[in-house]
Amino acid sequence: MITALAVENYRSLRQLAVGLRRINVITGSNGSGKSSLYRALRLLSEASRNGVVSALARQGGLPATLWAGPEHIGRSVRDGSHPVQGTARTGPVSMKLGFATEQFGYAMDLGLPKLAPTAFQLDPEIKREVVFAGPVLRPATMLTDRANLTVRLRASGGGWEVATDQLRPYDSMLSELADPQRAPELLTLRDEMRSWRFYDNVRTDPGSPARAPQIGTRTPVLSHDGADLAAALQTIRELGDAAALDDAVDRALPGSQVTVHSDGGRFELELHQHGLLRPLGGADLSDGTLRYLVLIAALLTPAPPSLLILNEPETSLHPELLPALADLIQDAAERTQVIVVTHSRPLAAALDRSAAERDGDIALIELAKEFGETTVVGQGRLDGPPWQWPKR
Repeated sequence: MITALAVENYRSLRQLAVGLRRINVITGSNGSGKSSLYRALRLLSEASRNGVVSALARQGGLPATLWAGPEHIGRSVRDGSHPVQGTARTGPVSMKLGFATEQFGYAMDLGLPKLAPTAFQLDPEIKREVVFAGPVLRPATMLTDRANLTVRLRASGGGWEVATDQLRPYDSMLSELADPQRAPELLTLRDEMRSWRFYDNVRTDPGSPARAPQIGTRTPVLSHDGADLAAALQTIRELGDAAALDDAVDRALPGSQVTVHSDGGRFELELHQHGLLRPLGGADLSDGTLRYLVLIAALLTPAPPSLLILNEPETSLHPELLPALADLIQDAAERTQVIVVTHSRPLAAALDRSAAERDGDIALIELAKEFGETTVVGQGRLDGPPWQWPKR
């Protein structure tokens, strides 16, 4: 389970470190930095697939994603006695991403490329990467250390051995050097990060792939666009917790049941409701009902990830469905860590109530923006989790 998430100089996240628990609810007003924190998690996940550089390039590279404010916000600016003014940068351009679990931690530092003839001007370079043991980076806990092109591995005797001095500046050591013999910690961390699962506002419009009949095959993991929703629900019924599936539907739509009709291998959703002479197909469902079924398939997966992230799951849902969704998230948290990024204070309150009823482990993280910088409401300078970045 991730215990700490840290981001520096990414969009509005100038210096942010938050402690995480089993269920984490990230709220805040529009523009407070919720989407930036969600994107930072996606960037970390991309690092395990060697895609963080290209993902940043698609966002416009470092020039478009780097913290846009001053390098330091002085006391006179904070108390209003002095306006914000441009200052000369004293340190190198740096964007940092990192997280820690109780077993391992990971930190990455990205910077501007060295001057060289290239058309790929938006590609940043990986300047430092470190994997460390435990939740806090210290010299004694470092297991794998990458500085520019050189990667060192901690030897069995406690010293260091050079794994390579020719790692390309746009390649992550997580994808290039993960080896069960030489660097098992890299392999463990890489596989955990690759298991993270993101669901971000799956389409529910009339042309949504989730509404259309699809070829069905066993689907323990719902796709990111929900196109295999019927197959995912049928997989839960046959290989997962069918009782939990029926209960989740009944809690939100009392007296209803979801089945999957198979015709020549093509699967189609059917929602049976009391009083109707025929079941409702995927094309007949309201946006809110369809989204709730998508969330059921994501949260009741027979193959739970180490981390499941839901971005604005309340979209299109009727407020009366939020308590049922909160209970569903609580059920899922028994098998996986969950992060919910939401605009909905009623959903956050429902999750808090549900956790209190079950003695659940929940963190309510409210973000706000001050002088363009995202902060955690009520978190002082010394209240966040302990965190250290590797130095260049």
